[in-house]
Formats: sequence, structure tokens, C-alpha cells
Amino acid sequence: MQQLENIPPVPLTIEGAAVLHQMMRVRWASWRALPDSDRAAILDEAASTLAAIEKQNSAAFGLLGHKGDLMLVHFRPGFDQLGEIQTCLAHLRLWDYLEQTSSYVSVVELGLYESTGKAYSELAEKGIVPHSADWNAQIEQTLERQRQAMHPRLFPDVPSAKYLCFYPMDRKRGEDKNWYQLPLAERQRQMAEHGAVGRRYAGTVKQIITGSIGFDDWEWGVDLFADDPLVFKKLIYEMRFDHVSAVYALFGSFFVGRRLDVEGFRKLLTV
Repeated sequence: MQQLENIPPVPLTIEGAAVLHQMMRVRWASWRALPDSDRAAILDEAASTLAAIEKQNSAAFGLLGHKGDLMLVHFRPGFDQLGEIQTCLAHLRLWDYLEQTSSYVSVVELGLYESTGKAYSELAEKGIVPHSADWNAQIEQTLERQRQAMHPRLFPDVPSAKYLCFYPMDRKRGEDKNWYQLPLAERQRQMAEHGAVGRRYAGTVKQIITGSIGFDDWEWGVDLFADDPLVFKKLIYEMRFDHVSAVYALFGSFFVGRRLDVEGFRKLLTV
């Protein structure tokens, strides 16, 4: 029993693609002031680049509301590739006429609460000391099995759905309610309940969770892709009633956009 009480509180996670969201506002006055020929040449260059980066797992969305006009979403194998796409876009002439209003850096993350509880308990019952060489080796074997089994989910293609809802979120860690002080088993129970809600929407929405602790201002980013934007409201509203969301969830700004192909991108910038 003493061994079980001393197991680490941190759940195992596996990580995949690096993800960058870029939210931008068009500097409309400066853009409209350009001669038609200059604007056409700049737009041709940008549209050609968009067509190329879509093949590398990027997508463009026209934002709804005042938070911006355009959101670019990039999924890449690692941070080096995110840096390359960010530099590539910054070198476009169009970039002089865009104001970046926000951005978000994260990695695709799958939490392994169920596997964590099982693995930690089995190792503790064998008397293996947490964080010892033997413990770390066996935990890595567990993680590697999960990485192989979950590879498509760790490195997904940007879904082709018409709409995207993105928002960052935290778990409360205040004096009264602190998610990180709950026992591992209780966090596992609450997350299982939370996940059950999401699975009921599996046929209508694609959800990608990304971890951002140490990378950005919030702890996770959530991307929801669907052809009907009303599903975002229904899913998020229903989740507000499960215990982990009702008691421990904090949310950042929400961004909702419509998918833009190259022609849609041209239309957005045609004046």
C-alpha cells in the first residue's frame, strides 16, 4: 500500500505534430491604396504559396467576428518545420498588409490516464522505485506501444470540414479548486466522464487536443472541425455540465472560421 501511495501524480502523455495557429487582420486601408496591378501580383504570390503549404498540412480559414480576418493553421512534424513555415510566410509581400492579432503554439497531445494508472500500479506492486532506471525503461516501453498504436491521431491531416472552432483552456489551480492536487484516480474518473461526452459527437465533429504547457499562455488548445458550426455550441455547452468542466475549466478566446480554398482566399482579399 505504501508503494501505491507514492506513485507519481503526473499522467503519461504522448505527443505528435507541432501546431501553429496564426490569427491576422488585413490592413485594409493600406491594401486598398495599392495600385490594382501591385495588389494582383501580391495576391498571386500569396495564393501560390497557400496552394503549396496546403500540401504540407496547412489550412486557411476566414475568421468570423472582430478578432481578425484570417487564421492559418499549420500541422508539422516538429518545431523546426513550424519555424520554417513562419519565416516563409513572413517573407511574402502580403505580410506587409497583415497584422498578426494572435497566435498559438502547441503539440498534438493524447492523455493516457487509463494506461497511466495501470502501468504505475503494476510497477509499484513489483516494488520498482518511481523514476529509477528500471521504472523509466518500462514506462518508455508503455509510451512507445501507445505511440505506435496512436500514430494516425498524433500526426493528423488538417480535417477538410467547412468550419473550425479553436480555443485555449486551463484547469484551475487556485486556493479553493486545484485540479493538480486531486488524486490521479479521481482525475482519471473525471476525464473518462468528460471524454464520453465528446465521443457522442464523433460522427459530426473532429476534435484535436494540443498541449501547450511551456509553449504558450494556456495549458491546452482545442480544435473542433465540423461542417455544421452549430455542433460547436451543442458540444461545448453539454461539456460544461460534466464535473471536470463545471468545476475546473477555464477558457480563453474562441476563434471560429470558415475554410478557405485558394479561390476563397483570393475572394477574401479582392477589393
